[in-house]
Amino acid sequence: MRIGIITGSHRKDSQSAKVGHFIAAALERRGGIGTWTLDLGKTPLPLWDEMLWSQGEQWSELPALKAQLDSSDAFVMIAPEWHGMVPAALKNFLLLWAAGSELSHKPALPCAVSATDGGAYVIAELRMSSYKNNRLCWLPENLIARQVKAICNENETLNDEALQARFAARSEYALDLLVAYANALRDVRALGIIDHETFMNGV
Repeated sequence: MRIGIITGSHRKDSQSAKVGHFIAAALERRGGIGTWTLDLGKTPLPLWDEMLWSQGEQWSELPALKAQLDSSDAFVMIAPEWHGMVPAALKNFLLLWAAGSELSHKPALPCAVSATDGGAYVIAELRMSSYKNNRLCWLPENLIARQVKAICNENETLNDEALQARFAARSEYALDLLVAYANALRDVRALGIIDHETFMNGV
């Protein structure tokens, strides 16, 4: 099984990336699971424009990313809450994929990141407006990395013990569900009933 971790912060050295490293390690400890990461702070994508459809020069690297997405069974989408919103980089990423083999009918675990006790707005926004045409399947479970500076640090002395234990336990539970959904939806995709040619766009 292969799981992609998409880090939606614009910052090159972000707290979201730190959370992504923690989640990747938790997945790989399970055995039989490989992960890959797209950090949109370190490898930003061009903003969507109509040249995407005609394979304009600015989109020359997109086929390599498409191949990574095609080969993935599930995703973890990590979004810091900025002004109560999902950052533009992650929204832009979700705009790039229509009803194809990249995200369609694959499970995704939404993970918000907050420096304080926020994060709920990001989860609500992702669930409300980001799956219509790409057919990504959000899990009914989510993660929120609150007080993020005090958790997921490689130097464990920087972590708040109680906060770290709570987030780690919730992560294990949510990731177990993600793996189960990935196995189940792989069978759904194999049924041959998905018809994106006739029903390309959501309604």
